[in-house]
Amino acid sequence: MDEIIAILSTLSPLLTPRTLKQLVIIVEAMLAMTGRVTMLGLSRWTEKGGSYRTVQRFFKEQIDWAKLRCHLIKQHVAGIKGTYLLIGDEVMVTKSGKETYGLGIFFHPYTRKHFQDCVF
Repeated sequence: MDEIIAILSTLSPLLTPRTLKQLVIIVEAMLAMTGRVTMLGLSRWTEKGGSYRTVQRFFKEQIDWAKLRCHLIKQHVAGIKGTYLLIGDEVMVTKSGKETYGLGIFFHPYTRKHFQDCVF
């Protein structure tokens, strides 16, 4: 767990201190919990500072996830010459909860545009 937190701490130039702290709290809870990952579930598995409202605030933030992914990838390939191939997989999961009209699944395709600004 400490290695993951150390990796996340390298994102400090890209995130505000509050958002980074919230990210660390949420990641710790997500790795510890079992079953469906929901905001309520995350808030129940967090330590101090991870209330339901905190989780809501985090997911309401406008975060450039593509830039964060690129930053994390650059850390692991820094100084290594060669050609890099980034592959993403589509994610399709059933929704959590009992019912939401018109929503049966969640679909998020990782397309090439997410990594086009990631220059090594």
